Parts: sequence; structure tokens; C-alpha cells
Amino acid sequence: MLATRIKICGLTRPEDAAAAVAAGADAVGVILAPSKRRVTLEQAARVLAGVPASVDRVGVFVDAPPGTVRQAALSLGLTSVQLHGRETPAACAVMGVPVTKALRVGPAFDPAEAEPYRGCVSALLLDTYVPGQPGGTGTTFDWRSIADRLPAFVPITVAGGLHPGNVGEAVRMLRPAWVDVSSGVEASPGIKDHRSIQRFVAAVRAADSEVCDV
Repeated sequence: MLATRIKICGLTRPEDAAAAVAAGADAVGVILAPSKRRVTLEQAARVLAGVPASVDRVGVFVDAPPGTVRQAALSLGLTSVQLHGRETPAACAVMGVPVTKALRVGPAFDPAEAEPYRGCVSALLLDTYVPGQPGGTGTTFDWRSIADRLPAFVPITVAGGLHPGNVGEAVRMLRPAWVDVSSGVEASPGIKDHRSIQRFVAAVRAADSEVCDV
């Protein structure tokens, strides 16, 4: 099994991006959509300025026009974008940059909802369904409900309520390609706790070791 990759999202300060990189994160994310953690293009550029080329740089959008996404990706040197709105497969296919499409998981979630995105996205992200909120809720969904039904045609990212105390269980149960955390490693919205980032990364690596030993 390949090591689970880790994304630290919702960054608003260069020092937090540096802490994520130092801890071993594989990707960092900035939110360019309505959110407590929203940043402008200028702020995002400052946050990402010191991130090395070996670490992915991801921009998060909600129902933004493809032209806006492409312009931001070019301006910031994004390696991929994460779409959390009602973006159609056709819209995802013309973003001009690798796309991770977020699907929200609630009691009525059917993994077949992912099928229309086959061939249009490079990854899927499963987040918690909360009415009226596109993401960033800080709550988990029922991992057991989909443990044996994950879409298999693209890498899967698990998000929603992850933190150092539960991410190991998510990795062991779901074995996702990626885990994505924002509020679970924060001191306050948009302000990361560097020790929590370190603990999160360590918990993922420990779970990876356990899975490989099975």
C-alpha cells in the first residue's frame, strides 16, 4: 500500500504553510471561496510563496466560472483545484488544471453519484453533508456506510471532521489515497496550530504502518 498523502487546507498565513511543509504534508490548500478561511489572490500568493515544488498547491473553489479558476491557477501556480459546489462533469473537464471534485456524504449518499465524473476529474473528495454548507463543517460522516463502496476509478480523498485523534481510524478503515484537514489542526479559524499539524501527520504515518503490517 502506498503511503496516504496529506493535505493541510484553509491556510491563511505563510508561517502555517511552512509548518505544514516541515511536518511532511504532501499538499497545502488555500480557499478562494466564501469561508471563514477565505483569502484573496494576493493573500494566497503570499501564503504559497515559500512552498517548494515538491509539495502540491491546491486552490478551493465553489461554483466559480472556469475562466476564474484557470486564471487563479495560472497566477498562483496551482497544481490542482478542488471544487466544492454544484460543478457539472462538463465544467470540471474544462478547468485546464487537474480537478478534485467534492461529493458530500450524508445518510442518503449513493456512491453511484460519482459515476458521471468518470473521465472528467483526477480525484474525488468525500466530505460531510451539512445542509447549506459546501464544506468546512468540522464534522465527520459515517465512514462505515461507505467503507466497502468507495468509487474505484479515481483516487479518493477523505475529509470532514478529521483531526489527530481520529485520522488514523479513517486511514485504517477506508484506506484513502489522501486525507484532507483544516479545522482539525487549528487554534482558531484560519490559524493553524503547528503542534496539531505535526500530530496529524504522525497519526497518518502510524496508521499507514499498521495497514502495511496486516
